Amino acid sequence: MDVAHETGCEFVKRHSMVAVESRYEIVIGSNAGYPLDLNLYQAVKGMSAASQIVKKSGAIILASDCWDGIPQHGNFGRILKENKTHQELINKIKNGKLNIQDGWQAYILCKICANADCYCYSDNLTDEQIRTAFLKPCRDVKQTVMMLLGKYGSQAKICILPEGPLTVPYIHS
Repeated sequence: MDVAHETGCEFVKRHSMVAVESRYEIVIGSNAGYPLDLNLYQAVKGMSAASQIVKKSGAIILASDCWDGIPQHGNFGRILKENKTHQELINKIKNGKLNIQDGWQAYILCKICANADCYCYSDNLTDEQIRTAFLKPCRDVKQTVMMLLGKYGSQAKICILPEGPLTVPYIHS
């Protein structure tokens, strides 16, 4: 069983993962477009891929259509609205005070936000909806990148992940 597992892991690593030499100050990602970017719940998967290679206190810019919103169905949006900060939500989940469907996706989002400044570009989400999800609104990706270069310096390393979770990056060691 261990040999089969290791063989499977190596196959996935060769075909679905990309090694990078170091972490980046800025990672721009997506959830690989339609239909995978239908809502913010799904787009967290693209953020998760970006989080694998962003420096601590770096920035992730998520570009996602989110034509289905946060969404309104399910518990994800309600969970986000009921918490003032990502740390509050993380603490509730860790303390067993929030054990409901969609809680794990909210937890992943919050863990990413605890490590990096996260921006969201979407024509279909309002600034209020984006902030409710503990993200910062981005209405122009180029302007946001320029602002972040001002913060991290003109030599900051930038990575672009257009296929979001379909190609998972990892730090080559």
